[in-house]
Formats: sequence, structure tokens, C-alpha cells
Amino acid sequence: MSEEVLINVTPQETRIAMVENGVLQEINIERSRSRGMVGNIYRGRVTRVLPGMEAAFIDIGEERAAFLHVSDVELKVDDSDPELETASPSIEMLLRPGQNLLVQVIKDPIGTKGARLTTEITIPSRYLVYVPNGRNIGVSSRIEDKNERERLKTSLGELILEEEGTLEGVGGLILRTAAEGVEPEQLRDDYRFLRRLWSSLIERRKSMTDPGLVYEDLPLALRTLRDTLGEFVEKIRIDSRETYHRAVSFAEEMVPDILPMIEHYPGERPIFELHNIEEEIQRALEKRVALKSGGYIVIDQTEAMTTIDVNTGAFVGHKTLEETIFKTNLEAAASIARQLRLRNLGGIIIIDFIDMVEPEHRVQVHQALNRALERDHARTKVCDVSTLGLVEMTRKRTRESLEHVLCNTCPVCDGRGSVKTPETVCYEIFREVTRDARQYQPKSMLVIASASVIDRLREEDSTSLAELQEFTRVPLKLQIDLHYLPEQYDIVLM
Repeated sequence: MSEEVLINVTPQETRIAMVENGVLQEINIERSRSRGMVGNIYRGRVTRVLPGMEAAFIDIGEERAAFLHVSDVELKVDDSDPELETASPSIEMLLRPGQNLLVQVIKDPIGTKGARLTTEITIPSRYLVYVPNGRNIGVSSRIEDKNERERLKTSLGELILEEEGTLEGVGGLILRTAAEGVEPEQLRDDYRFLRRLWSSLIERRKSMTDPGLVYEDLPLALRTLRDTLGEFVEKIRIDSRETYHRAVSFAEEMVPDILPMIEHYPGERPIFELHNIEEEIQRALEKRVALKSGGYIVIDQTEAMTTIDVNTGAFVGHKTLEETIFKTNLEAAASIARQLRLRNLGGIIIIDFIDMVEPEHRVQVHQALNRALERDHARTKVCDVSTLGLVEMTRKRTRESLEHVLCNTCPVCDGRGSVKTPETVCYEIFREVTRDARQYQPKSMLVIASASVIDRLREEDSTSLAELQEFTRVPLKLQIDLHYLPEQYDIVLM
């Protein structure tokens, strides 16, 4: 398997595409006017404590107050206060209005909700994550070799003792997946960088008197180089010369092993068009996704959850109906995993596979979905296939989905996905005309509506319109307004 990272930069936005074997798997967009907040550290001030929600609102100097749940408040046990030693102290025991604290964003503002915070600060580098208030050395669960895990922990412990003379009061450290196989000197460089960064961050916080930003995470392009490059990445192509030079400088200091992969793309044809990324982005905004076999899946995003429906479509198979259904579901499982990454869908996800009679088929489809999700950077949890063919799963959501980044709610249907027919609007007009005629007894009325509605009143419903005028004894005039939406109309009394 080969991967390419394509980075498209303009003054307005940065777009990063992860391409595996020529197929787009992931797209990440950061706009200069609305950069993501995840990873940023703020000096916050508690504005409200909500005992009923076990949470608090925190002023971080942004337009909207952020949200801090009790589960995200780091517990610091005070020997003089035995109540804090309980398993689950209340939010009122931990926070009070007006209290200042250092917080980090773990989830961007989504919709009307403010950012979600934690007091458990973490600062990542290439190989390590520094946890200032932690105590232990941890190793990523994705490093499975026991000997390698032990080697890394021992190496890191020894270099901390060399640097600090003690392990006490240093903080906690987590060895990232990228640390597998690295030498102690590389870990030492990362450790020194993180300690310097934390010291400068503390100094900045001390100089601040109001809530505000203390530390801003790297821009998207550099963050991608630091965090998300896997072992299969072969090329990193950047179409901006300025960003290319920044990436090279960053790599020289932080991730020198990826320097040979970084290339500047100087071509006249846009890099995303060259790899058909623009077309894939357009397809990712559609509800329906075609499968190669002729089947298809339908994806619906709602505020509560995302639902995915699998259909055989034009695929009729070659053997039995059960075999046709099984093959469609297997193909859909791989496609769904890709669409979750591509569209950045998170939260609760319900997948409605086509009903399978054979229990073994349900098991295989479930395994296929889990295998396809292994390369997903976001944490997922998948339940077994139910007897109805439904799979419940969750995918960690830290930022807006692709649709929410690129699209607004339709002003015509207001997000419903459908509009009333001209016939329905005409009958609404008839009812309102009847009501107004009885109540106000006007000399005449003017009906203003869209062209489709007025055309119907003049043609298919012309007889009904004549009968209405005779019944109400009020003349009706019709007028088209090209700016009116399909459901919009006005009745003017004259």
C-alpha cells in the first residue's frame, strides 16, 4: 500500500488530501478566518457552575463560552480535604465562579455548541506527548511488541534522569506510535523541545491577567507532518513554495526522516485537479454513494446521529439471493469506512446493512467493517450486527464534518431536504383567501407568489380559482415575483 499527501495552499485556506493507492481517503480543510481550536491552550475563567449538568462554562476570551465537564477536570487530591478523595467529586467541589485555570480545547465548536475543554493538558511532539500534571511514562497501545515497549520506557526513563536528576515532579510522558524503533537521542531532542515549550507557556500565562490564548497549535500543514503521517507515506507534495520551505524547516528540526518525501509541486495545473480530488470532494457532499457492483449506500446526517442505508440497487448477483446480499454488504462495509474518514462523520452512526439470514455472513461483514476501520485515525467503537442487520457504532468527533465545513443549510427547504409542491401551496392560498375574505371583507385581493405557483393557479387550478372568487365575492389578482421561493407567497388586501 502506498500513500501520498497532497497539500493545497491559498491565502484563504489550506486543504490536505490523503491518497491511498490513487484513491482519496481523507480531506482536511482549515480556513484562515476560522482555524480549528483543538490543541490550543487558554487561560480560562469559570463563569458559571452547573451542578445539574456536572459541568461549567469557561470564558476563554472567545466569542462563545466553552464547556468543561466534570469528567474532564483533572483531580488533584488535597490531604486537608478528604471529600476530594471520593471516587467522583461533584463539579462544585472542584470549581467555583471566578476561578482562573489553564484549559485545553479537545473539541472544536460545532453548530451552536461552544468548544469542549479539559484541564488535563497534553503537548505533542513527533515521538512524545508531554502531560505536565502526569506522573508516569506510557506507551501507545499501537506499539504491540513487548520488548520494544519495554526498551522505549527504559530509554525514556534513563534520559529523564540524566536531564533532571529525578523522575519526581517532571510530569508524565507518552511514547507515540511514531516512536517505535527510534534511538534515545531522538527522544532526547523531543523531550528538551517539550520542556522548553512548557516553560515558555507557563511564563506567558503568568504575564496574562484576562482570559485568552496561551498557546496555539501548529497550522494544519505542519500539524499533519507531525501527527498523521503513517509508515506507508511515500510522497508529500505541496503546491505553495512558502509552505514548502516552512515544511522543510519544520521537518529538519522535528521529523528529519520525512525530509526526502517532501516535494514542491510547481505545475500550472492545480494539484487537486491533477489527482481528481475536486471531483471526489463533490461526490462526498452527495447523499448517495455508488458501489462497483451496482449497489449503493445512502448517507443521512442529522443532529442526533448519522444513518447509512445499504441497497443492492442494480446488482442481481449470479447465485442465490443470500449470496448477492452478502457480497453487497461486504463491499458496502469497505465503502462506509472510507466515507466516514472522507466526510469526517462522527458521533453515533447507525448502519442498516441488508438483512442476512446466515449468522456467519453477519460475522464476516462485521469483521470486514472492523478491518476497514483499522486505518482510521479517529477512535471508533463498533457493536455486533443485530438480527435486523443494524450496526451501531461511534466515531470520535473533534471537528466539523466536511458537509458542515463546506455547506450551509438550504435556504429554500431550510434543511428538510424537500419543499411543498405548487399544488400544496395553491391550496394553502385558497384557505387563507377564504379566511381573510370572511374576516376583513376586502374589495379585492392580490396574490403574490413564485412563477410555479402562479402558473398552476392560472392553468390546472383556474376552475378552482374561479369558484373561490364566486364563493367569496372578492376578485383575485395574480402576480409573479421571481425572487419568491417555492413555498413563499403574500396576500395583499385592497
